[in-house]
Amino acid sequence: MGTPTTTLGGPPGVAEFPPHDSAPGPEHIPHAKGHPSDYAPALIKRRQAFVETFTGVHLEHIPVYSLPVEHAMGNIENFTGVAQIPLGIAGPLRIDGEHAKGEFLIPLATTEGSLVASYSRGMKVLNLSGGVKTTVCGGGMQRAPVFVFDSAREARDFLVWVDEHLAPIRQVAEATSHVARLRRIEPYLSNRFAFLRFNFSTGDAAGQNMVGKATYAAYQWILANNHTVRRAYLESNFATDKKPSHVNVLHPRGKRVTAEATIPRDLLREHMRVAPEQLAYHWGVANVGAMLSGANNNGLHSANAITAMFIATGQDVANVAEGAAATTYTEVTEDGALYFSITIPSLIVATHGGGTHLATQRECLRMLRCDGKGMVNKLAEIVAGTVLAGELSLASAISSLEWVSAHEKLGRNR
Repeated sequence: MGTPTTTLGGPPGVAEFPPHDSAPGPEHIPHAKGHPSDYAPALIKRRQAFVETFTGVHLEHIPVYSLPVEHAMGNIENFTGVAQIPLGIAGPLRIDGEHAKGEFLIPLATTEGSLVASYSRGMKVLNLSGGVKTTVCGGGMQRAPVFVFDSAREARDFLVWVDEHLAPIRQVAEATSHVARLRRIEPYLSNRFAFLRFNFSTGDAAGQNMVGKATYAAYQWILANNHTVRRAYLESNFATDKKPSHVNVLHPRGKRVTAEATIPRDLLREHMRVAPEQLAYHWGVANVGAMLSGANNNGLHSANAITAMFIATGQDVANVAEGAAATTYTEVTEDGALYFSITIPSLIVATHGGGTHLATQRECLRMLRCDGKGMVNKLAEIVAGTVLAGELSLASAISSLEWVSAHEKLGRNR
């Protein structure tokens, strides 16, 4: 989760791990005291030489990069080089959204053969059908402290107290940022514990660190002003950070976004070699499989598009854990076409902060016309439209028995 716990009566604050000079000896990675100096070219070369000596492997590709190394400060420690991932372009994809309108080339960073081709195939059919309609239905970012009491009654009464003091709690939290705004606090009781799920809006940033700082300020104010709390932790595992969870399906962490399209029967048969009834029936069977397995997604592979676009555009890739949860719905319309939609309830994306400022990631955001302020909902709609294209393509390939042959042709590097 990246956020240390704090217990009442213990040392407050966020744990820090100060840098230190590397000690002599073969088992210490060279690094420097002081944040900027750790990115000096000479020290990076020392680290590369250390890796070669320690492992016996000559570094031929890892040290080769065009990234201005100072841009990596705040994104990585012990910078030694780069891991290069192939980047393919799918599309264009036509989107009719509230924020994304027009045709977009989609950058996908992946090592899975056939993936870009499959998404391009789905996009072609969606374009011929008039494009993808996208809608952002909500959003937020959470941090969830827990407060421990002598009994369940004190925990219950604490929620009344929090509701009565919401105004100063909000004021303290929002004073930590010019962007974060506290929308609401969701209270949950269990045993003698009171869980408070703080919900913030975070502008164009994903906002995990932002809301951590804001919630920590509110948390400290609560502990200073309520003396019934016996123990407290800044994060209770209820946020839930970088984990799939049912609460994030119901209450969005990131953006809740839907992509939908209606594909005419003739187009589906001509380009995908399936009928609408086949895909609708297929999804009915797949729903049973998803339920039996306990999966949080009744679709096929939303994580593929989300991961590939996250890497390309500098998102926190671990947030695929939340984003991969999705709900797919199909229906045969009265005129025999296929209505097809997918809702991603917790898609955590950003166009500011984190890795979005890095060189290649910024170029990909520019390709999508998503760099700059006010673009985060646009990016969410583009990701959702891409996910829909991939769901359509793979479902059709499975139903038409072309799935294995396509992987054999494009996905093997013999």
